[in-house]
Amino acid sequence: MALIVAQLRAMPQKFNNLWKIIKHNGGVLESLKELHRNDEIKHGQLVGEDKFGNRYYENNDYFYLRNRWVVFSHKFGYDYDASNICPEWHRWMHHGTDKPPSTHPPIVERWMTFDACENKTGTIDKYVPYSTTKPQIQSWTPPK
Repeated sequence: MALIVAQLRAMPQKFNNLWKIIKHNGGVLESLKELHRNDEIKHGQLVGEDKFGNRYYENNDYFYLRNRWVVFSHKFGYDYDASNICPEWHRWMHHGTDKPPSTHPPIVERWMTFDACENKTGTIDKYVPYSTTKPQIQSWTPPK
């Protein structure tokens, strides 16, 4: 009986959190779109945005290591991956620092490059290294 009473007392808080999530995502329809695109919906404070248009959020009410997340720009569509996160934001996302790049920009030395490049593995534009050694075997070419 006490368990049922505790669950009934927690219900208004759960509906309150659901309302915050729906309001944060821009309504019921936009929340459903976000759920379809990212498989989860959350609410939090916007911390910053990178040069690709990705938005970074934080909410410390969630578990540690689940309290920071990125909402990828819609220009990536459904074809986004972790290589779309800028290097300076990667450090903040993985709790390497508590100071986001939006408020504390990284110090850029002349030897550093911050040009993020997309991971092209499995695509037509993938990087293929060339060999500098002589092949041990000869490839067969069929007669014409």
